[in-house]
Amino acid sequence: MFSGIGIWQLLIILLIVIMLFGTKKLKNVGGDLGEAIKGFKKGLKDEDKQEQLSEDVNETVAEKVEAKESDKSK
Repeated sequence: MFSGIGIWQLLIILLIVIMLFGTKKLKNVGGDLGEAIKGFKKGLKDEDKQEQLSEDVNETVAEKVEAKESDKSK
């Protein structure tokens, strides 16, 4: 990706970005990006928990249905 760009070119680009936006604005952008990533990860974890809960509920319902069917057949 950066095979044609050396360390000095990257440092110059970083310096220009800092001069354009300032360190305070970059700090805010970094903080916002970090919060967005945390929120995304939390959403994925919540989704996994919801899927597990749905599977548990489905298993419980299936067990109850099987128990009722076996009671009816007796």
